Amino acid sequence: MNNQPRIYVAGHRGLVGSAIVRVLRAQGHTNIVTRTHHELELTDQAQVREFFRTEQIDQVYLAAAKVGGIHANNTYPAEFIYDNMMVQANVVHEAWRAGVNKLLFLGSSCIYPRLAAQPIREEYLMNGILEPTNEPYAMAKIAGIKLCESYNRQYGTDYRSVMPTNLYGPGDNYHPENSHVIPALLRRFHEARVNDAPEVVIWGSGKPMREFLFVDDMAAASVYVMNLPMDVYAANTDPMHSHINVGTGQDVTIAELARLVGETVGYRGNIVFDASKPDGTPRKLLDVSKLAALGWRASTPLQEGLRRAYEAFVAQQDEEAEASPHDVPAELLGRTPGASARAAA
Repeated sequence: MNNQPRIYVAGHRGLVGSAIVRVLRAQGHTNIVTRTHHELELTDQAQVREFFRTEQIDQVYLAAAKVGGIHANNTYPAEFIYDNMMVQANVVHEAWRAGVNKLLFLGSSCIYPRLAAQPIREEYLMNGILEPTNEPYAMAKIAGIKLCESYNRQYGTDYRSVMPTNLYGPGDNYHPENSHVIPALLRRFHEARVNDAPEVVIWGSGKPMREFLFVDDMAAASVYVMNLPMDVYAANTDPMHSHINVGTGQDVTIAELARLVGETVGYRGNIVFDASKPDGTPRKLLDVSKLAALGWRASTPLQEGLRRAYEAFVAQQDEEAEASPHDVPAELLGRTPGASARAAA
């Protein structure tokens, strides 16, 4: 008999969800339940209710979300707030109705005030004005945290929340307009190198500072927090501020990030910053001391993570027949001895 918990990973094809599945499988879990968007529409309460009624789920990782960068958030604000709030409400409520006691909600560091003191501590939530460019998404994620806390307070569930910093890695969205900063830069620099473009133009001044976490580290942290004993989790959180930050505790300027991405891709042209475009939040560095005190720290350096993310991007391009292997230097793909050490140095 399989005594493993029956684990539902919502959003298993996404950046974080796919990484959580990888981590769970690496730990020996075989009783993992997934559904594609076509198979289960999470904004449809009736479908979600039927899913939980029939699947006998023990644990839920709620990684499903509508996500995107500044351009996408500015262009589709109604979709960002509606879709995310509906997904969260349906999954949390129907999980509770079906008797699921353990759930982990994955939020975002954009929940914090635009001008929050740095590094950002968990208790800074709702202590200031949000960044306007992603306010609808941030409001939805705040609602998700409070949803979990409210069910815990009223029904005694064990619904936890983790707030990741900016994520990147295999499974990312590389859409030229709707992606986050690292996948957008990887694609832009790759195409510029392939096409011998003399320069790459980056939105904004390059001065804002950002923290980046490799997605497999985020997945490992998620499973770690989910499996913390209840008394340990409760002793390190507050019922009204129960979320935990997940990050590296280190940040870089967008200009420095662009230089690192250019080096990773092998681009040798000029990098130009268009200061007429929005910068977003000036700085966003998470205080990760709470998670560190609980025994977990990120382990993937930014340079190594970028190399692995670029490998994944190139592999995806190959699969889509949009790029060919000879476009990428062998050393960047780890095909020569010592490549990994040089990339991580």
